[in-house]
Amino acid sequence: MELSLPQWGQLFTLGMIAIALGMDAFSLGIGMGMRGLLKRQIVIVSSAIGLFHMLMPLLGIGVGRFLSVHVENIAVMVGGGLLCFLGINMLVHSIRGGEDPVVLDVTTLWGVLFFSLSVSLDSLSAGLSLGLFDADVILAVLLFGMMGGLMGGIGMWLGRNMGTWIGVYGEAVGGLILLFLGLRFIL
Repeated sequence: MELSLPQWGQLFTLGMIAIALGMDAFSLGIGMGMRGLLKRQIVIVSSAIGLFHMLMPLLGIGVGRFLSVHVENIAVMVGGGLLCFLGINMLVHSIRGGEDPVVLDVTTLWGVLFFSLSVSLDSLSAGLSLGLFDADVILAVLLFGMMGGLMGGIGMWLGRNMGTWIGVYGEAVGGLILLFLGLRFIL
């Protein structure tokens, strides 16, 4: 099956958003990995991150589709604005370099769930934007889940083995990607 030009464009855009959202999981995963996680724990946490990177955008897409019916004329501007806001937020966080003061214990179910939820919150607003744009839900959710889980796992593995310097750059790159895509929709 051959894809049309608009389908390639949507695949590329969703892939870039998935990578940008995955960069946040990557950078936070590095910090978590520096605590000396076992391989089994990395697999469990990255799987949970992938699941939440699928559930949160799905919720956001549902809300975005509901809102797009009621605000048809400004839906694209709102969605682009949300992506820009999310990108700027990630950039500011990476520049400030603030560490989360809360230390999560990912050896417990609640710790895994809370960490995965907190890493995936930005996926909710990205899903809201995609709901306003009427994006392919299945493709978006699968890409977000795969990239979030994969990049979170890679971040935890690198953090376990390499250190902190990668995390700051990963979040900054993700923020720039979201900002660029948001501006593309607005302009």
